[in-house]
Amino acid sequence: MALGKLYGIGVGPGAPDLVTLRAYNLIRSLPVLAVPRPNPYASSLAFRIMSPHIDPEHKQEHLFLEFPMTKDPEILIPAWNKAFAEIETVLKRGEDIGFVTQGDPFLYSTFIYVHDTLKEKYPELSIEVVPGVSSVMAVPIVAGMPLVDGQERLAVIPASYGLESIRRALQDFDAIVLMKVSSVIEGLITLLEEEGLLDAAYYVERATTDEQRIVRDLRELRGNRCIYFSMVVINKKTRSGVLKGHKSAEVSHGHHA
Repeated sequence: MALGKLYGIGVGPGAPDLVTLRAYNLIRSLPVLAVPRPNPYASSLAFRIMSPHIDPEHKQEHLFLEFPMTKDPEILIPAWNKAFAEIETVLKRGEDIGFVTQGDPFLYSTFIYVHDTLKEKYPELSIEVVPGVSSVMAVPIVAGMPLVDGQERLAVIPASYGLESIRRALQDFDAIVLMKVSSVIEGLITLLEEEGLLDAAYYVERATTDEQRIVRDLRELRGNRCIYFSMVVINKKTRSGVLKGHKSAEVSHGHHA
């Protein structure tokens, strides 16, 4: 029996009107939508983003799947396997299913595990991925701070990689986007002070939503609890302006070294 088709649908960073037309059309037309959430008692941000676009006249099943926020494989793997099995059940019925994910499906997304696991198990499975606006793109825009320009180098790092990894990135890159900073914010502020980069950094949580918060002075975050969907961006701006002829010494004289 032919399997249904699996769609990975990115619905963007939070604002419902940042959903692409392709995602909008699929949300309204697919027979089943799988929606990830951290536990049975938590709301799903992806579902909240897509909700205004659901067609009430279209008969559609919403499958809520648990993907716990932990690094413990003993908790993660059984939960993932249960979620994968529920998706498989739909596909084996010959029905198409869309897995809706915040941001972009291929950037730090739960969908990557779904994609890789089911593609390995069913090599014949047809999968289509719909790109979404990533928070990496949205956060600098809501802050009004261009991300990279000219010959600047960009690093995108989960903050949980550890402060020493972040320190190396700060030395090697011109713009650094730190994802999900809540667990390291105190140490990060100290690190940025040590590196003389505290004034080059800003914090954003829940970008593009009506609960959006921007903090320009990270010192204000000391002793405050930050949320999971939060990012810190550091912009050195030492190599920007190359296209306007404002070359830094490193860029313009590097070839003589």
